[in-house]
Amino acid sequence: MKAAAGRGAWPRDALDRCEDHELVDKVQSLPRSSAGREAAYEVLILRYQPLVRSCALRYREGPETTEELMQAGYVGLLKAINNFDPAIGTNLAAYALPCISGEIKRHFRDTRWHVHVKRSAQELRLAARKAAPELTQELSRTPRDDELARRLKVSEKDIADARHAEMVFQARSLDAPMADSDQNSLADLMGEEDTQIEHTVQMQAVLAHWGELPAREQRILLLRFYGNMSQAEIGERLGMSQMHVSRLLARALSHLRACLYRTDGEAAHGTVAAGGG
Repeated sequence: MKAAAGRGAWPRDALDRCEDHELVDKVQSLPRSSAGREAAYEVLILRYQPLVRSCALRYREGPETTEELMQAGYVGLLKAINNFDPAIGTNLAAYALPCISGEIKRHFRDTRWHVHVKRSAQELRLAARKAAPELTQELSRTPRDDELARRLKVSEKDIADARHAEMVFQARSLDAPMADSDQNSLADLMGEEDTQIEHTVQMQAVLAHWGELPAREQRILLLRFYGNMSQAEIGERLGMSQMHVSRLLARALSHLRACLYRTDGEAAHGTVAAGGG
């Protein structure tokens, strides 16, 4: 601990000359309240500011400012600094890059596309936003949809889909007051039967039979439907072929489906062998 405290007393110019792994060691070994730890943090953040900016600039066509994206990127950089293991390698940049990009993408997932929009409409929306100012300058007026469609070589229906995508880019609160309606809020206009109730009942039925599946098949189902991983990614994670993952996934789903659809009082057709596969 004395050595760590001594390292914490290094002046700023000495920290600037440190290698990445030395600064990471100070961050990870010194107490949170240590001035030396904060100074090492600051040097690393300034050193990797260009990397954070380059990751943020990849998405400069979106509505967020570069500064907003960089703030998300810095969160990823801090996670990389805290989790980096110098014993494995000294290349902090290679480790930090996916952490920074991943945090920016997480920012998009948390703040964008509250309603699912197909990728083609998302891409056309960006192309239309870029083409509209160019056409406005050429025509000296706002372009019509048919003119925009000709420029982008798509149909007018495609342009309409892109406009709808623009509308759902940011969700509106159901509690938002309605200025032009007698209703108090948007929710008052949208009351209808909840179609997810049946889905909830089905999920309860699945949980009732979940324990009948082997642990490995439970994990495959979780990775597939809650982790959004492909069969190939699951196979790589679990150390098996994609074909084997496919067989186990099909068997587990078949068993759960049989449990859901068999009639009350009907005897079970048997459970999956605990060690199967």
